[in-house]
Amino acid sequence: MHNKNTKILTASTPPSGGWGVKLKEMISIKRQKYAQLCPPFRGLGGRPGGLLLLLLLSLSVSAQEVYDLKRCLEAGLQKNYDLLIIRNEQQISDNNMTWGNAGFLPTLDLTAGYSGRLNNSATQEYTDGSTVKNTNILNQGANLGLNVSWTIFDGLYMQTNYHRLKEFQKMGELNTKLAVENLISNITAEYYNFVYQNLRLGNLQYAVSLSKERLRIVEAHYNIGSKSRLDLQQARVDFNADSSSLIKQFEVVNTSRITLNRMMALENVSQQIVVKDTLIDPNPSLEQKVIRSNMEQSNAQLLLSAKNRIIGELDYKALKSRDYPYLKLNAGYGYSMDYYGSGTVNRQDNLGLNYGLTLGFNIFDGFNRRREQKNAKLTIQNRQLQYEQVELSLKADLANIWMAYKNNLKLLNLENENVEVARENYEIAIERYRLGELSGIELREAQNSLLGSEERFLQAQYNTKLCEISLMQISGQATSYLE
Repeated sequence: MHNKNTKILTASTPPSGGWGVKLKEMISIKRQKYAQLCPPFRGLGGRPGGLLLLLLLSLSVSAQEVYDLKRCLEAGLQKNYDLLIIRNEQQISDNNMTWGNAGFLPTLDLTAGYSGRLNNSATQEYTDGSTVKNTNILNQGANLGLNVSWTIFDGLYMQTNYHRLKEFQKMGELNTKLAVENLISNITAEYYNFVYQNLRLGNLQYAVSLSKERLRIVEAHYNIGSKSRLDLQQARVDFNADSSSLIKQFEVVNTSRITLNRMMALENVSQQIVVKDTLIDPNPSLEQKVIRSNMEQSNAQLLLSAKNRIIGELDYKALKSRDYPYLKLNAGYGYSMDYYGSGTVNRQDNLGLNYGLTLGFNIFDGFNRRREQKNAKLTIQNRQLQYEQVELSLKADLANIWMAYKNNLKLLNLENENVEVARENYEIAIERYRLGELSGIELREAQNSLLGSEERFLQAQYNTKLCEISLMQISGQATSYLE
């Protein structure tokens, strides 16, 4: 899409060799010319202060760590707090995926107890008509045993619950996948924003050097009387305006760097870093059909919406299980001991097994079961509607992003042509200005035209990269930036 030719290319008439080859050739040529014509702070060494500033900058860069995109992503995936929280939540859903949590396994309880009863007065009548009256009688009992309770059948609720837990586990994995893709996309976007802001910083540094050169020329002409004081003052105003823009851009670069450090969860968010990339290199060879196919199969939001729909269906099945009877097994084995304060039996010990089956069926529950099942059916319908809504929204997003992606590829080629023309115009203008054939206002217009074309070219590169990142994210392929 971007090549050295001045012809504007469209998607229907690709150049020979492919968009990717031409774009890389164009960027390579741009890097060489930019390095020759636009060195950072060009001309600042003409004064002692400028030489000191260059020395301080070189010392600062030498103390900074160099990060490429892969290193930034690996640091963020390892340390980012939001992702760590999501991973813990996934571990919770993994821990919940057990047979016991689904209700398949029995419960086993160990019980022990002691009881006592003190009767101040007790009268016992026997069959022969005799009566015995006792006072202050203490009866005591103690027990120790194991009790087992096991639901054998509950209308297939256990099986349904097991499937629900399995779907929740998959949702935990999808939530982690979504968080990883979002983090990768955000870090990648901020990484290239940092590159973009540094390139803008270079442009503004170049603008300062151009204004400084113009001021030097005006001062020389003013000293020999060929320029007025108005020309000199205007040159100083423009130089100060460019310097002000440069100072503000340093703040923008610093903000972007801190944001990138925060996303990587670096301990020192103010840490000075240098990114390895010095130019934004968007991928011009994405295919819409491939992106759409990957979106339908791998988009985490769409997959999560599908899982929500499945869970709604399982919730309904769980409620339907209450329409069936339940069967429970209860068993126990224990020891009990009783002491009697009166009567012919002083102590009684028991050791043995007890067991039983419980069959039950809920006949009436105030129509709550029917109400809950109706609501569950409505929930299933809502989940289906939500799925279709997410799918439609993703298709709309894809169409919008794809159009922006293709338009920005066209803009890249157009703005590259503008840069070449504006650079040539400025070289002609500065020579005429040195000869006194061009006014300061006309030179300023040529300078602004060059800087504006450079800015639009960088903006088109950055916007194209953002579209590329969004397309990779919506197709579920954001992890490809780790490769």
